[in-house]
Amino acid sequence: MPALVDLNVEQIDAIIISGPPAVAQRDLMSPYVWRRPDGKFAMLVRAVPRGDYDHGAASDTGTIWHALSDDGLSFTVEGGPVLTPGPGLDDIGGCEDPTPVVQPDDSLVVYYTGVDESRAHAELLYATGPSLHQLTKQGVAMLNSQSEGNIKEATVDRTKSGEWRMFYEYAHAEASLVGLAIGQTIAGPWDHQVQPFAPRPDGWDSWHLSTGPLLTDDKNVPIMFYNGATRDARWRIGWIAFDAEYTRVLDRCIEPLITPPPALERTATDIAFAASVTIVDGAIWLYYSLADAKLFRAIVRRGL
Repeated sequence: MPALVDLNVEQIDAIIISGPPAVAQRDLMSPYVWRRPDGKFAMLVRAVPRGDYDHGAASDTGTIWHALSDDGLSFTVEGGPVLTPGPGLDDIGGCEDPTPVVQPDDSLVVYYTGVDESRAHAELLYATGPSLHQLTKQGVAMLNSQSEGNIKEATVDRTKSGEWRMFYEYAHAEASLVGLAIGQTIAGPWDHQVQPFAPRPDGWDSWHLSTGPLLTDDKNVPIMFYNGATRDARWRIGWIAFDAEYTRVLDRCIEPLITPPPALERTATDIAFAASVTIVDGAIWLYYSLADAKLFRAIVRRGL
């Protein structure tokens, strides 16, 4: 069967973010970028303490900030953080992985990962508000279960039929995997579905999977730029195409679309992780992080 989708990286550029020390002196991850009606590019980004934050050396695992740009490459932080840890126990350890959904009235729903005090447990949370600097935390968006733990990394879309789909990452049997749920509204409740796709034993995505952004300019064939890894967590970015209601996989890349450049040391963090996508003048702009520290934009073109 001939390929349905053909995507190729045309150009890669580094993202520059200017802001206060609370951002400039931290590593940056999870750049969620979208284009506003006025033409400016808005970004939500996670600022991560430098150092061994996974093992308690820092005060939190992340705060979430808002930045603006005229060209989609050079961003300036606007005001203070939009989401910070606490005071509730669900996110007292950190706020991660922002996914904003702008409503028709310009109000927002922001899904994010909340980390508890132990930093070993995460929940998918959400906040709502009339603007990014007026968000109110609403609590848990989707509960963990006995088979799906540490639910996080939400990716949402409204299908042609009007239903909401939520993809999410979860932990199971020492692996990260991707789940799928259906909701009648953006706030749920969410009905869990069968696993939408699985690791491929002989591939670059043989053990871990994580959600990435959805390209939905063609609602008949939505494409997810997903994240996949081997058991030793060497993450790359690939793509997978679905039918209009996300019930079937129509096509999937064989090789990764984006691979980190060679590191000087084998033990260095070997991670490329997709976070958001937008269409600009017919080109696909894919925003991602490298090594859990630096932000980049790839310009992707369709080959067919």
